[in-house]
Amino acid sequence: MAGVRSGRGSGSSRRRRRVALLTAAVAVSLAAAGCTAGPGTTGPGTEGDGRPPEPAERTPSAVPASGPVLAVKVDNVRDARPQAGLEDADVVYAEPVEAGLSRLMGIYATKLPGSVGPVRSARESDLELLRQFDRPVLAFSGAQSKLLPLIDKAPLRAEPADEDSGAWVREPDRRAPHNLYLRPGELLRKPSGAAALTTGFTYGKAPAGGREESSHTVRYPSARFTFTWSGSRDRWLVSMDGSPARTADGDRLAPATVVVQHVKVRESDFRDFRGSNSPYVESVGSGRAEVLRDGRAYDATWKRGAAEDGTAFTSADGEPLNFARGQVWVVFTGGS
Repeated sequence: MAGVRSGRGSGSSRRRRRVALLTAAVAVSLAAAGCTAGPGTTGPGTEGDGRPPEPAERTPSAVPASGPVLAVKVDNVRDARPQAGLEDADVVYAEPVEAGLSRLMGIYATKLPGSVGPVRSARESDLELLRQFDRPVLAFSGAQSKLLPLIDKAPLRAEPADEDSGAWVREPDRRAPHNLYLRPGELLRKPSGAAALTTGFTYGKAPAGGREESSHTVRYPSARFTFTWSGSRDRWLVSMDGSPARTADGDRLAPATVVVQHVKVRESDFRDFRGSNSPYVESVGSGRAEVLRDGRAYDATWKRGAAEDGTAFTSADGEPLNFARGQVWVVFTGGS
């Protein structure tokens, strides 16, 4: 693809730098944790039965975690479905891309799935969105050549696809470019922990008010998301482009909380090989949002003062609007 670099042939020096960065990150992780809690034991970042804790009521001032979060760019056209590993993400961001289509980004802190994908290319607005995390790992299949210097300068650890690495595999039963998958365990030794999610989200008891809502749809020019409440599962069942969204095992994708975040979407300085402009999602600023949880919809205001800050969601009375414990989907849509 013209103007896109997949990461292949980046050279031994780049691989040595990755190994050095990974070694340093692991050393810092082990030093910070002091020990690793095994199954059925207690220790930093675990519950009494050895499970990772539920996401805490966290704010932008959360305690630093022992390692970086992992962000993976995931394809979301019909030929890419069903995707692998989305059900294990702590947060899934949905963003508009060229030609009115959508793309996803999974954020992993409390669990690393065996496989995530299909993995696709990064966008300029990803760099601003990821500034809220402490030097996250960004896994992606490539980027436009003019964007690569910005990625290199960003405060993150870039992991473009390198097919000489054991972290990346091509699935033979999928057609390119929808067949590239990441093995997260080859990049990170263990999950970073819930404290790494300094997103500004708060979790807890549902706020008063709201309105009953059984289904909510967000439309892009050439894509749409529908979230339908399931009382039996206490989750929102995801449909994309009119079809049920499923895991690789056939289960429904089902977050506990869905945030429809109205943002300014403008043209960027980048275009794809067809000449379509790459939209830029402005995730710093403020605007309105709808928060879906427990079969109800709550009107909210979102605010993110700077790229280094998390995004806070508040109700009409200015109080933090709690999310339900479990996976969160944030769908960016125009019209702030």
